[in-house]
Amino acid sequence: MPTTTTHCSANPPTDANANLSLSAEGQRALQQNEGLRRVYYNDTANNCTFGVGSLAHMGPCTARELGQPVPDSAIRAQLATGIRRAEQIVRNAVPGQALTQEQFDAAVSFAYNVPGGARAALNPANRGDMAAVARNMNDYVYVHAHDAHGRPVGPPLRSDGLVSRRRREAAPFLASPPAPASALEPASGATP
Repeated sequence: MPTTTTHCSANPPTDANANLSLSAEGQRALQQNEGLRRVYYNDTANNCTFGVGSLAHMGPCTARELGQPVPDSAIRAQLATGIRRAEQIVRNAVPGQALTQEQFDAAVSFAYNVPGGARAALNPANRGDMAAVARNMNDYVYVHAHDAHGRPVGPPLRSDGLVSRRRREAAPFLASPPAPASALEPASGATP
């Protein structure tokens, strides 16, 4: 008879944010941060983009692409895919610390815009260092222009639009968490 071995860990991995998803308010904020364009255009980094900040490809749009209309169905589909990807990035980056809905929404907006930097920026949340998350987010305010082959061109440029966006995204990580209900009640025998 074969034996079955069960491995137990003293500290099993957790997924404290598994049940969170981007709220309707969070989606509105993300769409406001990204903007909506129903045509192909070159974003501030000179990458071909469409819809709600959806990257079509690195480097500028071709003459044929530029200004070409994009169907709403394609915009919605790409937005949904981008949101799901960003939600998963946040869950993977912060498995050990429950985020508030507002923090999760802000982190998803950040990950949607900076998928490659989100894990490192959000990692301090796992040890409860939300101020470090806010500082890290605020580091991502530079635009790197790209050529037609997707290669970076010239030095990175600070974007005032990204500075404002990062302040909005970082704000929930700087807010004081609500005090537990027990901390608001007077100790037994104490007079208010």
